[in-house]
Amino acid sequence: MAEDAPSVGAEGSRPVASEGAAAAAPPDPAAKGAESLLPSLSIWPPSQRTRDAVVRRLVQTLAAPSVLSQRYGAVPEAEAERAAAAVEAEAYSAVSESAAGAAPASVEDGIEVLQAYSREVSRRFLELAKSRAASAPAATPAEGGPSESEASSAAAPPPAEE
Repeated sequence: MAEDAPSVGAEGSRPVASEGAAAAAPPDPAAKGAESLLPSLSIWPPSQRTRDAVVRRLVQTLAAPSVLSQRYGAVPEAEAERAAAAVEAEAYSAVSESAAGAAPASVEDGIEVLQAYSREVSRRFLELAKSRAASAPAATPAEGGPSESEASSAAAPPPAEE
């Protein structure tokens, strides 16, 4: 059984050192080489794949049943795709211009720019939904508006109280 356990002093392993010894020890060249092989983390700008995912989510929110589509009305999918792509592109452009087009100096700066992008997408998306609802003609029963009986009861004056 003891033979099956891994060897504590296995070749290539480093002994555990105290904190003071670790701080005084020179950096391991193998670790430095491994760090250079790791991909760098870039928050901003988002990849095209991420931007496409944002557009797909906006289309889904506009065209499929959602809180937004229930409140402001669903949008046909073709129209939703065009509108969502425009909203995302405008938001990306606006935030890119305000970020001076250069890559953020740190991950924290990238996160701030990404949050600004998210807020801009949300703001423009809500404006789109509201403006579309305001300019849309009255819903017909086939489009999910009130049925004739609901419309007539809503238009009829309340019964007089005696």
